[in-house]
Amino acid sequence: MAEHSLNNLINVAYLVASVLFILGLKGLTHPRTAVRGNLLGALGMFVAIVATLFYKEVVSFELIIVGVIVGGLIGAVFAIKIEMTAMPQMVALFNGFGGAASVFVAGAELVKTDDPVTMGMQALIAIAISGIIGAVTFWGSMVAFGKLQGVVVPDHPVRYPGEQIVKVILLLASIALSVLLVMEPTHADYYWYITIIASVLGILLVIAIGGADMPVVIALLNSYSGLAAAATGFVLNNNVLIIAGSLVGASGLILTNIMCVAMNRSLANVLFGGFGEIQETASSDDVYGGKVKSTSAEELAMLMDGIQRVVIVPGYGMAVAQAQHAVRDLYNLLESRGVNVEFAIHPVAGRMPGHMNVLLAEADIPYDKLIEMDDINSTMDTVDVAIVLGANDVVNPVARTDPNSPIAGMPIIDVDKARTVVIIKRSLSPGFAGIPNPLFAADNALMFFGDGKKAIQQLISALKEG
Repeated sequence: MAEHSLNNLINVAYLVASVLFILGLKGLTHPRTAVRGNLLGALGMFVAIVATLFYKEVVSFELIIVGVIVGGLIGAVFAIKIEMTAMPQMVALFNGFGGAASVFVAGAELVKTDDPVTMGMQALIAIAISGIIGAVTFWGSMVAFGKLQGVVVPDHPVRYPGEQIVKVILLLASIALSVLLVMEPTHADYYWYITIIASVLGILLVIAIGGADMPVVIALLNSYSGLAAAATGFVLNNNVLIIAGSLVGASGLILTNIMCVAMNRSLANVLFGGFGEIQETASSDDVYGGKVKSTSAEELAMLMDGIQRVVIVPGYGMAVAQAQHAVRDLYNLLESRGVNVEFAIHPVAGRMPGHMNVLLAEADIPYDKLIEMDDINSTMDTVDVAIVLGANDVVNPVARTDPNSPIAGMPIIDVDKARTVVIIKRSLSPGFAGIPNPLFAADNALMFFGDGKKAIQQLISALKEG
């Protein structure tokens, strides 16, 4: 009777945790409520963990305490030391760790059972799914981390003859082994063969994708980690794990779809690495030859005298230069002079969804000044000066004009329609798509070459002196 009551309390706690997870996700849909949403999600996880500690037989609390301390210390070090520019890599790592956990938990459940036949078909299918998705998630995330960090794995897509056929064969092989595992669960070695094949599949899926498409990949891997966790929940018969994993999986797929639309990609392209191909485009000499106009901070200060509206378009270059606080100072200065300053946010600017939003929020830029691409584009022709800070492909008009371009059809921020465009970059080097940007040579464009942070600081000094 006491055990029955305890189980009821645990299920109630799981229900409370699940509600907190849902409220947390709801809070994360808007910057103003994001912090509260994060706290609600963390509280839900705390409730779920505490409830789980009282569920059935649990390993010694000494081991659990050691794990909490070690994990807490690692998390604290990451939280303090990791720069915002490295956050995409960290998200990729965390996705991978979630996938690896699902692989080992499901495998341990299979191995520890004296007679796996008694587990039932549902649990065995869930184990196989955990192995496939978890292994793909872990190794795919490791490759994504390598591409983002610039270590071991090249940033550009790695192609080879018959790559799609190889991936399909690996997927079919892992499914075939899963069927064998369900039919003959006493052969636990099938499970490890599944994870090995799925690991190779995970590497090949992500290695074929270029750095420009990492925002989509990260969102997709996040979804995979949730699906793997949900499958493991069926293995353990744990309701909160099923719910939490399903929430992560569904929200990750929704976010992936949003990223695909923002980059004019289909989900099938993402799943099989069928995009990012190198295509023939105009050379840099053809696009830029004798047309690029360089400027200085003093010239820009004179240009911005008496203007009414400025739109700043941040990109990954702002993150690399750590320029968000300098941008905040420029924003404050211009606003104090009666200039309306807004920030145009492209959904895939940076290397992870919401990258620019996070950086600007860190610099205390008001949330209502962050304008989404579709909203800002309708009024871009009324902008006096558009400042492009470290962005490239997301403002490249070739996406609208050249159907043969690698970014053809990708929605962009129409900065070329502003009266004057100022592009702050170190050089004329291309973005992740590897193609020149004719915006840099447009009649209404000025190039301000230099480090993003220093360039903004020079502009602030020139404005004050002027």
